Amino acid sequence: MSTLLEQLRAGLPADAVVTDPDVLRSYAQDMAGFCEAGAAAVLVLPRTVEEVRHTMRTATELRVPVVPQGARTGLSGGATATEGCIVLSMLRMNQILEIDPVERIAVVEPGVVNATLSRAVGEHGLFYPPDPSSWEECTIGGNIGTASGGLCCVKYGVTAEYVLGLDVVLADGRLMSTGRRTVKGVAGYDLTRLLVGSEGSLGIVVRATLALRPQPPQQLVVAAEFPTMASAGEAVCRIMERGHAPSLLEIMDRTTLRAVNDMARMGLPESTEALLLAAFDSPEPAGELAAVGELCAAAGASEVLPADDPAESEMLLQARRLALVALEKVTGTTLIDDVCVPRGQLAAMLDGAQAIGEKYGLTVGSCAHAGDGNTHPIVCFDPTDEDEARRARESFDEIMALGLELGGTITGEHGVGVLKKEWLAREIGPVGLELQRGIKQVFDPLGLLNPGKLF
Repeated sequence: MSTLLEQLRAGLPADAVVTDPDVLRSYAQDMAGFCEAGAAAVLVLPRTVEEVRHTMRTATELRVPVVPQGARTGLSGGATATEGCIVLSMLRMNQILEIDPVERIAVVEPGVVNATLSRAVGEHGLFYPPDPSSWEECTIGGNIGTASGGLCCVKYGVTAEYVLGLDVVLADGRLMSTGRRTVKGVAGYDLTRLLVGSEGSLGIVVRATLALRPQPPQQLVVAAEFPTMASAGEAVCRIMERGHAPSLLEIMDRTTLRAVNDMARMGLPESTEALLLAAFDSPEPAGELAAVGELCAAAGASEVLPADDPAESEMLLQARRLALVALEKVTGTTLIDDVCVPRGQLAAMLDGAQAIGEKYGLTVGSCAHAGDGNTHPIVCFDPTDEDEARRARESFDEIMALGLELGGTITGEHGVGVLKKEWLAREIGPVGLELQRGIKQVFDPLGLLNPGKLF
């Protein structure tokens, strides 16, 4: 321990090396439950690329594991500390280095908050689409680590589609650049895409070149109430089949609607089984809103309500963003599943999650990025009740099993971390697991980067 601290301090400012036990405990976990954290040896808070390189050279020399972190808003335990590790927090590397309206790119450090970047590029008439629900807190580095999605994915895609290039510090301290600044580029293997979603297990992102889009008009929303989840799912299929391109297509079930109303008094309908929100950000959205409203009615919607103005639209979207926070207040703790299924199986997935909750005697509220089939069944439980906590974990696992049975995947945007690594093995199989471990071995032969995550 003394050698580790001595060597870290030889190349780092005094305030970048923290050993206070209370501070270390506060950095031990992200927002995932059921992910036991070890006691970190030290917290390092670098401000420069060279400070990250020094940290990794020291870790390699002394064979000390390193757990990289962003804002710790993750939901799979990917940022959970391991015993005796260096926690490497990237929060102080938070500069937007460049915004280029001609090339439509931004160059940023990993600690830049998603919302901060979005507002900054907006001043140039540009738009960074990936928008996780935690966008006011989560960092670009964390988004890259988990290949985050968000509400706009149905039209604009996920984080991986906007990362053009990366500067990455490898486990031994070497600095590698991947990708490009150009629109096109196919030189060699696509290491940029490989690193996006690798959860800090292959290298430490210290700089990212991100693609931007022209800022679209403010979106307008139509809300449709459905008597069954099946009819809401049918509406989603009809909307996508007819070629519509909503900027957002979201579902909330009755349990979620009630929770949001209890917390925020928004007056959302509680008698309906599902509320579907469809948004369009085209220059003339009225025609698309009307057409989607007709498709919803034909699928069995009991009520179709177009928002009159952007303010009312934003209120509806805010209700969706509050879903997780509202369900946390039901019992104090939640387990958030992240199963993505084919759109045609969306209703089966959400109805199945509700049935699993009933089987285990637990409240399960669901919301979903309906346009891309990414569901978020949220299991509410009392962590002080041992039996209830056990039932929560079992129901969580059954929900993931259901997703695989329906042709889906165990994670659409939250990552694997600690929470789902057993399920990753089930999904990709022994050959896939062997190859992924081989890739890890090439990048990190000593196994120092985020050990115990993914597999």
